Amino acid sequence: MDLPADAPEPSGEQPGPGLRADAERNRERILAAARRLFAGHGLGVSMACVARAAGVGKATLSRRFATREELINAVFADRMDAYAAAVAEALADPWHGFTGYVQAVCAMQAADRGFAEVLAMTFPAAKALEERRAEAYHGFLDLIARAKATGHLREDFTDQDMVILLMANAGVIAATTDAAPGAWRRLVGQMLRAYAAPGADLPPLEPAPTPTALYRAMVRLTRPASDSGGAREQATEPAGGR
Repeated sequence: MDLPADAPEPSGEQPGPGLRADAERNRERILAAARRLFAGHGLGVSMACVARAAGVGKATLSRRFATREELINAVFADRMDAYAAAVAEALADPWHGFTGYVQAVCAMQAADRGFAEVLAMTFPAAKALEERRAEAYHGFLDLIARAKATGHLREDFTDQDMVILLMANAGVIAATTDAAPGAWRRLVGQMLRAYAAPGADLPPLEPAPTPTALYRAMVRLTRPASDSGGAREQATEPAGGR
C-alpha cells in the first residue's frame, strides 16, 4: 500500500536500487507526470503542478528532485541519448546523414514540446544532460566537415545555423501545433535548401500549410493564455511560484 502523498520518508534513505519501494514508486510517478506535462505544455509547467499530477506532495518531489534542473535531466536523459546517437549514425553517409539528422532532430522537437525547448536552451546545473549535448555537438561538427567535403553542404554553413534552426523550429511548433501541425516540416525543408550547395540531392519538400491553417495559428497567437492555452494555464503557476 502506498503512503499518503505527504507522508514523511526516512531521512537516511540512499538513492538508486536501495530506495524503499514506496519512495521508488513516488519517483516513477513524478517522472511520468513530468514527461506528460512537459511534452504537452513545455518546460513552463511548475514543480507544484508536477507534484499534483503525480499525486505526491511538494516535499516528496523535493526529496526526489531538489531542483528543476535535476528533474529536467531525469526526464530527458533518454531523449538526449537518442539525440547524441543520431549524430553518430549520420556520419556513415555524410550528406544524406546531415539532411536526415536535421530532419530527425526537428522531428524530436515536434513530438515533445518540452524537448523542443530543451534543445533550444542550456541547463548548466543538469550536468549529465549537458554532457550528452556536448557529445552531440562535437559529433555534429564532424558531420558538418564531412558533409562539406562531399561538396553538397555550403561552405558558409556553421553549427550556429543549426542552433538558429532549432530555435525557429521550436517557435513554429509552439505556434502551429494545433492549427498546422506539419508546418515545421516545411520550415526544415526550406532551410535544407538554403544550406545545400547547387546540385545537391535533397529530400522532397513538404507542401505549405493552407492559408486557413496559418490564419488559425495566427489567431491562436493573439489570444490570451486563458483562451488559447487553457490546459497550460491550469498546469502552470506564475514564474515567481516555481
